Amino acid sequence: MAVELAGILLIMLIVLLIVAIAILGTVFWIWMIIDCAKRDFKKDNDKVIWILVIVLLQLIGAIIYYFTIKKSDKKK
Repeated sequence: MAVELAGILLIMLIVLLIVAIAILGTVFWIWMIIDCAKRDFKKDNDKVIWILVIVLLQLIGAIIYYFTIKKSDKKK
């Protein structure tokens, strides 16, 4: 009985962790889209290209945008 309860609790914890990671990933993705939309780029095409990259590649695109544009902006 205790083993079954521990197994159920472990499964519930894993599901909760997966849901939390998915929610955080979605919030980060939306945050990067908003940042890109508000940012002034040197060329107007850059904004369109970056928004397409973020939307089409989803979380991977948001991570690429964060490390190439947003992180480099903080260094300046």
